[in-house]
Amino acid sequence: MKHRGLAAFLLLALAWPAAAGDPRAIELENGERVAYLLSTFPEDSHRLESGKDVAPTSALNTAKLVTRYLSEGRIEDASLLSNAPKARYERLREGFEGWSAVDFERAYGRYFAPGNRIVGEAAIGEHRLIMWYLKDTDYLTGYFLVEIEGKLLLDDVPSKQRASLRRVLEAYRSGKAQ
Repeated sequence: MKHRGLAAFLLLALAWPAAAGDPRAIELENGERVAYLLSTFPEDSHRLESGKDVAPTSALNTAKLVTRYLSEGRIEDASLLSNAPKARYERLREGFEGWSAVDFERAYGRYFAPGNRIVGEAAIGEHRLIMWYLKDTDYLTGYFLVEIEGKLLLDDVPSKQRASLRRVLEAYRSGKAQ
């Protein structure tokens, strides 16, 4: 019985996600320091698994789910994965007015293409940033998320943590962080 408990503990320890990440920090021009945790993922973690739906229980899953919905033109479904769904829906509806199914697939389906990758997940408290590199445009885009009741949702509410994560994204874009 004693060994079974130890085995279960070791199994849990090995299976525990690297969500905690590696401690990192960036120095801002004003001397302020932004500390965050960085987790990395396997090379093809940005790809959708055929026939598998993902749940918004991790930042990576939420980013992939939102991107899949947008590639299919499902702006209402994408909006429901926000902490401010009505405001998100209005912005998406207005921004994508006149788009066809082909437009959505061309703009967002490419995120899942080979050559693109997830650079990492930066975390400050319950706030997350998924950094997604798009090779065809040589651009690093970001998804800002926040954990609410066990789900990771698009973070559409301004906060100090989200502003700090934006600075982290800018540092990666400019090459000041890696």
